[in-house]
Amino acid sequence: MTRTFVVTGAASGIGAATAELLRSHGHTVIGVDLAGVEVSGDLSTPEGRVAAAEAAIDQSGGSIDAVIACAGVAAPIAKTMAINYFGVTEFLTALLPKLSLADQPRAAVVSSMASLQPVSAELVDAALSGDEALALEIGGQLAATPEAGFLNYSSSKRALSRWVRRESVSAAWAGAGIPLNAVAPGTVTTPMTSGLLASPEGLAQVDAAVPMPLNYHQPASSIAELLVWLTSPANTHMAGQTIYCDGGADAVLRGDDIWSWNDTPRG
Repeated sequence: MTRTFVVTGAASGIGAATAELLRSHGHTVIGVDLAGVEVSGDLSTPEGRVAAAEAAIDQSGGSIDAVIACAGVAAPIAKTMAINYFGVTEFLTALLPKLSLADQPRAAVVSSMASLQPVSAELVDAALSGDEALALEIGGQLAATPEAGFLNYSSSKRALSRWVRRESVSAAWAGAGIPLNAVAPGTVTTPMTSGLLASPEGLAQVDAAVPMPLNYHQPASSIAELLVWLTSPANTHMAGQTIYCDGGADAVLRGDDIWSWNDTPRG
C-alpha cells in the first residue's frame, strides 16, 4: 500500500536516509528542508513553520498518511531550541488536522540520547509552556557561557521527548488514532557529527558521554528503519515512547533499574 509521508530534515543525515528508505518501499515522500527537497522551509521561525506546513499540504494534495520530523541541529545556541523543539511541535500541530483524516495516520520524531543528559530545567519549562520568546532568551543567556551552551541542545531534546509523552495520550493524538513516538539515537555518523568525530579529543569526549557497546557508532539507516516501522500500519499501540536506539548507551548510563520510581518505600 502506497502512503504519503512528510519528512523534515530530508536533505541530509537521518532525514535523507528515511526518505530514501520510504521511497525504496514505493511510498511518496514530501521532503522539507532549507533547500534541495520538495518543500523549502525554515523551521526556526513561526512563520517558516506555517509556510512549510501549508506547502507540504499543497504538495500532498491534502492527503498525508504520516509525518516524520528529523530536522534538528546540535549547536550550543538559542536557535537550537527553536528548530529542535518548536520546529517539530508546531510543524506537527499544523499538519495534525490533515493527518487525522488518514485511514492509518502515524507520526514520529527524532529526539536524542542527549535527552538523558543534564538540562536547564528553566529552559525546558519555557519550551513546554509554549513560550518561545522566553526560551530563546534563556537559551541566549546559556550560550554566553561555553560550558552552559550545550544545555540548549540537551534541553531541546528533553523537552521534545516530554512533549511527545504528554501529547501522545491526548484527544488530539490518541483520540484521533494517531500513534506518536520518538526515537533517540546515540552517536550517528552524519555530516552533523563528522567534524566532532574527526579529532581524537572530540571522539573521546563523545564516547565518554555516549558509550555504545553494541556495534559502536551507528549509520543513519539504523534510525531510518525504526522510524519507518513506527509510522507503519504495523504500529497500532505504541504511544508516547522515546525509544533509545543508541547501541546500549541508555542501559550503560542508567543501569538495570529504571522502574523503582514507583516502588512503595518499605518502613
